[in-house]
Amino acid sequence: MAWYSETQYYSTSNGQQQQPSNNQHNFPGPVGDIFGKITTTISNKLNSASAYPPTGNVYNPNSAPPPPIGFNLGGSNAAPPYPQQSAYNQPAGQYAPYPAASGQYGDAAPYPVGGGFGAQQPQQQYFGSGYTNQTPKMFGPAPYGSDPFAMATPSIRPNPSFNSQQTAELLRKAMKGFGCDRGKIIQAIVNCSNVQRQEVSLSFKQMYGKDLIKELKSELSGDFEDLIMALMSYPAYYDAAQLRRAMEGLGTKEHILIEIMTTRTNAQIIQLRSAYAQLYCSDLERDMIGETSGYFKRMLVALCTGARDESMITDPLRANQDANKLYRAGEARLGTDESAFIAILSAQNYNQLRLIFNEYQNVSGHPIEQAITAEFSGDIRDGLLAIIKSIKNRPAYFAELLYNSMKGFGTRDTDLIRLVVTRSEIDMADIRSAYQQLYGTSLEQAIASDCSGAYKDGLIAIVKGFYH
Repeated sequence: MAWYSETQYYSTSNGQQQQPSNNQHNFPGPVGDIFGKITTTISNKLNSASAYPPTGNVYNPNSAPPPPIGFNLGGSNAAPPYPQQSAYNQPAGQYAPYPAASGQYGDAAPYPVGGGFGAQQPQQQYFGSGYTNQTPKMFGPAPYGSDPFAMATPSIRPNPSFNSQQTAELLRKAMKGFGCDRGKIIQAIVNCSNVQRQEVSLSFKQMYGKDLIKELKSELSGDFEDLIMALMSYPAYYDAAQLRRAMEGLGTKEHILIEIMTTRTNAQIIQLRSAYAQLYCSDLERDMIGETSGYFKRMLVALCTGARDESMITDPLRANQDANKLYRAGEARLGTDESAFIAILSAQNYNQLRLIFNEYQNVSGHPIEQAITAEFSGDIRDGLLAIIKSIKNRPAYFAELLYNSMKGFGTRDTDLIRLVVTRSEIDMADIRSAYQQLYGTSLEQAIASDCSGAYKDGLIAIVKGFYH
């Protein structure tokens, strides 16, 4: 979800918030005048606050009012056995710069006619994919969820022969009569990008007078329904919903917080926070603080600022100094200065961090992962390792997460769906290759052995992207 540009992203159907006037009351005379002044004052106070009552949902963000002006818009976690030569320990600079592929979580182009799911067509331009890129102009656009200047290969790309009306008609036929043709539903939805799916939703409503999401939900069930709903969701709102799920109920699903917060770029995090506020009338950072503790909480707060250096500039001298600083903060002393690790790993750019990792190995004689494992424990250890792994080799990192979602007894289907959908338009083809290299079997075979029916077919279709 690149969810990058924030130009008028959230809007109501008419692009404005309605303000109550002094005349909107039923009390005559002086009492009415006083009541009108009170309601106006309360309304102004509410409109100036950072939280506001949301009325939208993850499928139709445009059904809710925009954030107030001034709002900051912006079961096992064990790692699998690693092969002798880990795919993480690749030399720095293994990724060549490239023009980012557009799509669901990449640099999606603005669509002025976006749909939403049941929403009226907005009058203001917005970005249907949820995330749009906002990077320094000298470096060009950045792919979602990866090194902003690294090569990545998606499995799903925008369909060049896309026709929203034909796709809407195909979906209508697939759901007509008793039962539904799940194969046609997979074909129609996987055969286009997330931005294009929003156009299909709008065309479906214009052609048949029905809400596509409601129609799909009435025909589907179980994991297959969850998969299709994830594909139809706006990426920023989908991530926000996943984070909310991770913090709801008894216990916190820390692995979801780690996965999302350690792999999103600054602009994605800004829009994620805005989406979260709109959906749940709450602040993401505040909720994370309430659900986590210790240095893990500090790491999440640091990442939640969306303030990482995203330049490509490297400084070898500083890298050596920081590597020595980390060594003195951990292995070279009694106890650990956790703040030093958080400050460096959450703030510096990816190229600089790769240089620091290399320097750390020169200083200590072993990879920095070994130091993290020895000096930290619990969630903060997992979070710092996630940052390091995703910077060293992001496809291998996500291949590991996919492996974890399917290993052992049962499948963590929510994790599997999230990983497959959110990486499909970024680097899924690279993840497939990494999975084969790490585990000696294809990702498609792993899915086929753990899943069944249309759910299995849908996942494999996304992973392979064989429709176009």
